[in-house]
Amino acid sequence: MSTRLGSLVESLGGKLIGDPELALSGIAPLDAAGAAHITFLSNSKLRQQAASSKAGAMILSAENHALLAASFGGSVVIAENPYAYFARAAQFFQSRDAEPVLPGIHATAVIDASAQIAASATIGPHVTIEAGAIIGEHCVVGAGCYIGRKAMLGAATVLHPNVSLLANCRIGLRGLVQSGAVIGGDGFGFANDGGKWIKIPQTGGVRIGDDVEIGANTTIDRGALEDTVIEDGVKLDNQIQIGHNCVIGAHTAMAGCVGVAGSAKIGKHCTFGGAAMILGHLTIADHVHISSGSLVSRSIAQAGQYTGFYPLAKNADWEKTAAIVRNLDRMRDKLREMEKTIQTLTTKQNSSS
Repeated sequence: MSTRLGSLVESLGGKLIGDPELALSGIAPLDAAGAAHITFLSNSKLRQQAASSKAGAMILSAENHALLAASFGGSVVIAENPYAYFARAAQFFQSRDAEPVLPGIHATAVIDASAQIAASATIGPHVTIEAGAIIGEHCVVGAGCYIGRKAMLGAATVLHPNVSLLANCRIGLRGLVQSGAVIGGDGFGFANDGGKWIKIPQTGGVRIGDDVEIGANTTIDRGALEDTVIEDGVKLDNQIQIGHNCVIGAHTAMAGCVGVAGSAKIGKHCTFGGAAMILGHLTIADHVHISSGSLVSRSIAQAGQYTGFYPLAKNADWEKTAAIVRNLDRMRDKLREMEKTIQTLTTKQNSSS
């Protein structure tokens, strides 16, 4: 199946320079695209590769078009943000090629009589839906999912196979949850009594806003008393842990293996690189960006980029550095004594001159 380039631009906007009748079969990378593909340039370092691309059409900025006009011979779509335009174009082609999802409830699904399921929803094989759960219009619940008591899915939310949405947890509109995710497991709450751990019941829930995406095998713990909150537009990668009573601000994005300890409050429009760790009970401002592998051990009040990992080194060099770090307190004390001695000598010299 092909799509006219003109139809794509009519749907997504942008300025078309070239042949609107060009038939496109899909999107491909700069170096692999052929005459029936559209590609994109968002990284200026790849201009040389773009100049030699065989793509039929290319999405790029006005600046890059001016630099490539003489070398790239295909049609061009000029966009303010080529990478975002590429994302929307990819959605366009995916929706065109997607297999239709038919509403209905599979015969093997186990559904409590008190659950409310919209007629337009799709419930896959071996799904379990408990009492009082609500499944909204055009939701898709994949095979093997579990929906707990009084849990709720907003309209057009999709659960891939084997997702667990436990009791009293809610997902808003247009959510997407990948396989293996667990939403609403018990938070890690225990009180120590003479060396023994006493479990604290986790009686809160999880509230997830609209347009949230949750990756495979990611876990979001329910709150101890109040809910854990994931606000609108948050994007969570695979294998992320969100502890109980956390608040993740709107449109924040986290890459794989990030861990957020309980009761941390993270602002809006933040980003966290893979394997970043955030300690509990911290507050992080809006527009904070944490580098991969960083440990956030204190609250952050100002927007900006923060990095908290030590650069990689050969093991022998690292051991030498670690030995120096262990002795920093003694070095500091010696420096203070030297400063005092220098100050005393300077004072004596000034008084005698």
